[in-house]
Order: sequence, then C-alpha cells, then structure tokens
Amino acid sequence: MSVKKLILGTTAYTICTFLLAVGWHILLFNERYESYGYFEGEPNFLVGLLTIVLQGALLSILFPMLKIKGNSFQRGLKFALITGAFFWTSHVLAFVAKQEVPGVSAFIWMESLYLMLQFGVFGLIIGIIHRDR
Repeated sequence: MSVKKLILGTTAYTICTFLLAVGWHILLFNERYESYGYFEGEPNFLVGLLTIVLQGALLSILFPMLKIKGNSFQRGLKFALITGAFFWTSHVLAFVAKQEVPGVSAFIWMESLYLMLQFGVFGLIIGIIHRDR
C-alpha cells in the first residue's frame, strides 16, 4: 500500500464523513436526532473528528487488501456496501438495542439513508484513488 493512497483515502473519508455528519445530524435534522435521544449533552467535535480519521485510515488500509472484482468504481462501491453494512449494524442497530428510541423505525430509516450516502460517496472516492492507470 502506498503512503500517498493511505493519506488520500484517510483525508477523503475524513472530509466527506465529517461534513456529511455535521450537515445531516446537526444542521438538517438536529431536532429529530435530539428527539431520538441521539445526543446526550454537547457533541465533542474533537473526539468525533479523531474517530473519523481513525476509521478513514483503517478503511484505507483495508481496501487494497480485499480482492474485489470489477473496475475501480465497482470495487469501491462493493467495498462501501460491505463496510457500510458493518457500520450500519454497529451504529444503527446497536443504538436502538442499547436504549429506547422514540420513533425507532424513522430513526433506522434516517440513519440508513445517511450511511448509504456516506459510504456511497466514500466508495466512489476510494475507487478513484485506487483506479487502474
């Protein structure tokens, strides 16, 4: 794995995820998420950003290790589908399993759409980063 691709993948994941997370959860649907009990107190943006950077680095390391068939865009989207599904189970399902969520089906749909958007964008970007030249 090249260091350049690791840095590009980590940076791309960090930027797209942080911007989407802030836009979706805080700017667009803050009241909905507060009603779900999603935020307890003030969000810690620094810890959130560090978490996203670590996720981006780990996903960027993992991508070239998996042998997925198809062109770079197909490989990126297949990778995003696999990793996004894992994140969905650990993020969405775990949240509703840990606490009572009012409007649980609406929460699941909203977070599912958000994760499809997040991982769809990242899948395309990681595919571009690792395209065959």
